[in-house]
Amino acid sequence: MFFTTLSKASLAVLIASMILVLTQKAEAHSYADCIDWRFKDPKNPSWSDKNGACFGFARRFPLKAKPFAKLDSDDPNRHYQQSHKNPDPNHSLACSDGKQGEEPGADETMGKPISAAYTGKDKRGRAVGVQTVSKPGGQLCVRWPAKNHAVPDEKNQPVTIALSEVNPTKDPTQLQFLSNVITDLNYKNCSDKGKDTDIWPCGGCFKLPTTLKPGNFVMQWRWKLNSDEWYTSCADIDVRAK
Repeated sequence: MFFTTLSKASLAVLIASMILVLTQKAEAHSYADCIDWRFKDPKNPSWSDKNGACFGFARRFPLKAKPFAKLDSDDPNRHYQQSHKNPDPNHSLACSDGKQGEEPGADETMGKPISAAYTGKDKRGRAVGVQTVSKPGGQLCVRWPAKNHAVPDEKNQPVTIALSEVNPTKDPTQLQFLSNVITDLNYKNCSDKGKDTDIWPCGGCFKLPTTLKPGNFVMQWRWKLNSDEWYTSCADIDVRAK
């Protein structure tokens, strides 16, 4: 009865809007929102903005560009999906160059010098987040948005955290990262779960190896959505002597 009262033009607009909403929900993919998240109350950890703050970011991460969890619709989008070719994601580019991949994402190549990825502004004139500073054995808590994939009926695919060797001159290959995975994190470890499952804040904490030498390390956040869909974010960790 409702649809009979709509003009053909209005009906077409309504259907197009519904398809857009469903498509955005289906195509919502995650990325590392913060590399060094610190809780206001460690005894009651929460990943929401009101209960913590970020002290270290992925490369060229735009500050205050959009509300939490909405950078997958940024220009360029923040999430990077590795290529299915070459011959598979495990042989694909490990850190986005903004050009390659099934979904190229933002530029997360190594800065020259490394600090260049954490100072000044991005290509759109937006201030970028600072580099993470830690120590051997130091704890880091990484945050990401659920993007509708932390609900009960979705398979819980872990986030892997991998490190490079000390002071690399270029980004590791994906196979090199896979040879030095230091931990797996529970993707569905979310807090402050409201009605909108797209914006649930999630994250996990881990400790860096105590054997790390002072210097810079490339850290990769990697998450598997489907059998051949891998998403990555890259950041540099400035490890300083205790």
